[in-house]
Amino acid sequence: MSASTGTLYGIGVGPGDPDLLTIKATKILANVDIVLAASSTKNDYSTALFIAQPHMQAEVEVVHLGFPMTRDENILLKAWEHNAKIVADLLNQGKNCAFLTLGDPLIYSTFGYLKRTLEALDTDYAISVVPGITSYQASAARTGTILCESGENLLLASGVRATEDTKELLHSVDNAVILKTYKNFSELKNLLHDTNRKDSAIFISRLGMDGEIIERNIEDAPEKPHYFSHMLVPVSK
Repeated sequence: MSASTGTLYGIGVGPGDPDLLTIKATKILANVDIVLAASSTKNDYSTALFIAQPHMQAEVEVVHLGFPMTRDENILLKAWEHNAKIVADLLNQGKNCAFLTLGDPLIYSTFGYLKRTLEALDTDYAISVVPGITSYQASAARTGTILCESGENLLLASGVRATEDTKELLHSVDNAVILKTYKNFSELKNLLHDTNRKDSAIFISRLGMDGEIIERNIEDAPEKPHYFSHMLVPVSK
């Protein structure tokens, strides 16, 4: 690897509002050679790219990295290896690249898979992570919800996980955030009822985007939530 190899920046663009990018993120976006945008293999649309565009150079090259919408590990592995090789080739050309990701690059993010796969190709690639504001931090600010204080703990859970596991966790924590509530939403509502947390939970969808929904009554939330949905579950006080 030559000394002129480029740097890969994992940039968190936040939950939806372009004003919530960090100053560091905007400075990097204004100077990189390539912007990498993950999208479905069915189209080139990227929500993260849409959020970041006001901070990008007008003529910067955008490379779309396609990922199939599947949970088949073999298919996903091949997609990551293919995309990692694309990024490696760009870095080897001396290109500085910014990989955009919603929220933070290291929390339920596609960037983590890219980082791991790229490091498997060569551990000497320069990789820099720029943290971003998460959806639950932004929704806590929007709703005035205290996520944790004093000696309290905070659970960060996924709605994709088996609800019985989540039920056990909720019994042992003070406050919780449940991400990816588009999965198993009816079961998650029952879970909140069983753990006496239904009245304190707040449902948030598409925060800072068109179609934003904030519901303090979980029963008023859509039966089939949008992909960009989560819940804040603070302890009742």
